[in-house]
Amino acid sequence: MKRLAAVLLLLAATASAQQTLIRTQKPPLHGSHWMAVTGKPLAATAGAMIFQKGGNAVDAAAAMIAATCTMWDTLSWGGETQALIYDPHTKKVTGINALGVAPTGATPELYKAKGFTHPPDEGVLAAVTPGTPGGIMTMVAEYGRLSLKEVLAPAIEMADGYALEAQSANTIDHNKDKLKNWIYSKQVFLIHDSDPKHPGPVAGEIFRQPDLAATLRKLVEAEQQALKKGKSRKEAIYAAYDRFYKGDIAREIVRGTREQGGLFTEEDLANWKVHIEEPVTTTYKGIDVYKLNVWTQGPAMLQALNILENFDLKGMSFNSPRYINTVYQAMSLAWADRDFYYGDTYAPPEKPVLGLLSKDYAKERAKLINPDHNDPRIKPGDPYPYQRGVNPFPDLLRNWDAPKAPVVKPAGTPESGALRQNEFLHPTPSLSNDYLFAFYAGTTSVEAADAEGWAVSVTPSGGWLPAVIAGNSGVGLSERMQSFVLDPSEGPYNVVAPGKHPRVTLTPTLAMKEGLPWLVFSVQGGDSQDQNLLQFFLDVVEFGMTVQEATEAPNINSFQMHSSFGAHDIKPGNILLNSAEPPWVRGELRRMGYTMTFEDRTSGPINAIMIDRAHGTFWGGSSNHGEDYGIGW
Repeated sequence: MKRLAAVLLLLAATASAQQTLIRTQKPPLHGSHWMAVTGKPLAATAGAMIFQKGGNAVDAAAAMIAATCTMWDTLSWGGETQALIYDPHTKKVTGINALGVAPTGATPELYKAKGFTHPPDEGVLAAVTPGTPGGIMTMVAEYGRLSLKEVLAPAIEMADGYALEAQSANTIDHNKDKLKNWIYSKQVFLIHDSDPKHPGPVAGEIFRQPDLAATLRKLVEAEQQALKKGKSRKEAIYAAYDRFYKGDIAREIVRGTREQGGLFTEEDLANWKVHIEEPVTTTYKGIDVYKLNVWTQGPAMLQALNILENFDLKGMSFNSPRYINTVYQAMSLAWADRDFYYGDTYAPPEKPVLGLLSKDYAKERAKLINPDHNDPRIKPGDPYPYQRGVNPFPDLLRNWDAPKAPVVKPAGTPESGALRQNEFLHPTPSLSNDYLFAFYAGTTSVEAADAEGWAVSVTPSGGWLPAVIAGNSGVGLSERMQSFVLDPSEGPYNVVAPGKHPRVTLTPTLAMKEGLPWLVFSVQGGDSQDQNLLQFFLDVVEFGMTVQEATEAPNINSFQMHSSFGAHDIKPGNILLNSAEPPWVRGELRRMGYTMTFEDRTSGPINAIMIDRAHGTFWGGSSNHGEDYGIGW
């Protein structure tokens, strides 16, 4: 017996040693002073530059957002920013809602009259008001340490000219025919008229954006003039904010948008504001997980955690058929609620957030998981009884048809069009490229933390290529209108209306242990975002992975939810699996009713920072999925 025990101990020690020797494709990041992680190496460098100037994690995060916007890293300056910020002085997590709103005249009737069944996915009629500039300035004014001039310095230098990376060059080239249709976009991107086949800049070429550089310098000018008049640092930054949304910059954005057929008015920009708000949270095995409210899809991850807390996930083994089936159905239950109940928290009716995040509601939803077979007919539940309320849409809920047939878009309709390529997608046997592109519509992510205790998670997006540039501002407009619906039967809380925020997929995350930040993480990838973040979190908590291992670990993606883009299609039972899944897992999942698609990398481009309290250091992770990159010191 003693000999057997010794052998078992040896095997356990060997397994532990093997775990620590696992080689990831990217090395883990380490630091003790600060860490900056985002979607592009140059943008991570911008964050490092701000840290070196004495900025805190908020300053660095803002600089990285500004840099990624300037690089068109699947977003631009007319997009939106949403953030979670931990303030070590107040010991609170705060949410930043810098999401634009539908402009004046943006009604279901307008879009239906133009032949749309859903708001368009590109062009001036797809744009909500710009949010990212206001988000950056609010973050720096309220929680930063440096001036706006210092924080924007890297982005301004890049706007003056930087060496273009291949990814952006290829995206510009692929979209050249669409960019030709928008006069100001054509001027910025199609700079080689003598080469009609490849009119855009090439990789390694210095790419210049003089109009954008001038706009950013106007913001700095407004700040510096206010400082000379004796205004405080915060007041001076808000003077720049006012110039963007109420001054000459706003007037040019409105002029340039309306010239191209858009709806913006000067009042739309002047009346818009950033919301500083309380995030929502749940607890999973003693860990507090924070998300922004249901104007994002973030609470769906919290709902899924509440459901999965009722199961022994570790006992099922990592990515076993039983584990995959359980996680898939938990996500289906949570995302069905997302599709029905989520929407603008600043517009009526009030959203049933308390009921949705109730542990008792999660227990009832958990009972619907079939351990032997996927349920393709999962529908939204009714959270209202769990907050002593009455559902205002009982008929819509009763008649909700989860697996709606895909909308056929004949050639020539406003929503038809060629697929825009995405570096994360490849042809698959069971799902069309058009569908997959919409489902995985990209963004970027920004994570920052410092030794003072600040921790920041951001998922900025919007205004990705091909984007309409608003006049001579250099500002690319967002495409977020497409996340609205026109018909209440497709989501009664998310019907388009002027002044209303669309429900977005963007979802920064912050997890706390014992009242202090522990994990800061987010990811790009449309409707897959909280699916990948859920599994990343479980990989660390349930299976003991490091953050780098978890960013590269194979995930599943469910398509049993309405896409937040395009025609909002749903594909019940369709699942993305890693190509390395063994035949026995594939066979068992096929028996359970799944239709499988495979990719070599399925983690999503997750970025993460783990605060190691035992050693007073940071662990950084950046997945092997794309060009995401981090720097620590």
